[in-house]
Amino acid sequence: MVEAWLVDGLVGGLAIGLRLTCRWADYLDCTGIAAILSAKTYLMDNFTSKTAVITGAGSGIGRQLALRSAAEGMHVVVADIEVPPMEETAALIAEAGGGGEKALCVQTDVTDAKSVQALADTAFEWRDGVHLLCNNAGVFVGGLMWERTIADWEWVMAVNVFGIVHAVNAFVPRMLEQDEEAHIVNTSSMGGMVSASFSGPYFTSKFAAVGLSECLAHDLATVEAKIGVSVLVPSLISTNIGSSTRNRQEAFANTPGHETSDSGRSIEEVLVMSVAEAGLDPAVAADKVFAGVKAGDFYIPTNDTYDTQIQMRYEDILTRQLPRVPPID
Repeated sequence: MVEAWLVDGLVGGLAIGLRLTCRWADYLDCTGIAAILSAKTYLMDNFTSKTAVITGAGSGIGRQLALRSAAEGMHVVVADIEVPPMEETAALIAEAGGGGEKALCVQTDVTDAKSVQALADTAFEWRDGVHLLCNNAGVFVGGLMWERTIADWEWVMAVNVFGIVHAVNAFVPRMLEQDEEAHIVNTSSMGGMVSASFSGPYFTSKFAAVGLSECLAHDLATVEAKIGVSVLVPSLISTNIGSSTRNRQEAFANTPGHETSDSGRSIEEVLVMSVAEAGLDPAVAADKVFAGVKAGDFYIPTNDTYDTQIQMRYEDILTRQLPRVPPID
């Protein structure tokens, strides 16, 4: 077990003390400590003939990530809970010149650990390796927090957080064993970096996705893995996120009469309208993902307003204030 305590003293610009038990000493020798203090996501810039796995690949950002992966010369495992859209993505890859052998469809429910494990089994059996894992599946639940049911919370956390957790457990051990350059991209949101009203369940899940991604990156750096991690931070994107309930599993269904609240219904309508009117083309988001991965960036925002939004938040944090709600474009 590792215990970390902040202590006086500066080591490479970071004050940190480590007390190690013998169990972890092999991992945290001088090299391992250096990796912790100077952690930067592992850079991957060659995708040709390698394999990508994309969840939520039936539409939106996921579809464009799949198409861009194929354009980079990758074999693509197209995963989604919806079969027809998933198959349409694979057909688009074939039409773009990828051919039928470049894409494999695997219906996947990311809330189900066994389903994600089956996805990993299929992917590694198909191409004997996975080099780009995009945990992109996501759903939206909004409204006043106290008006959302426990089932609402369980669903959004099951998809947006545990979908990533299940993928980490199913894929990362095998990606470590293959000992090749690889990268993991977890889709969060600008709502995982700033806060606002009427979006508590969704923003909470996306904040968790950011924290999970940072910790995963640190863990991989500590063991000197050849696996980088990035977190995609999209603003408004032209996707179907506002109609997420079309895929809500029976296990997370609300009891009759409690399907949604007025505030929840209203914010979902606003979201649908906003992404339709001002949403960024998801192909642009996919381009930014590949540029960010090639550059070794951890945070990959989609909009230039990211810097201002983050600055506003941390100015308020430093002055002990409730962070202002920045304009999210």
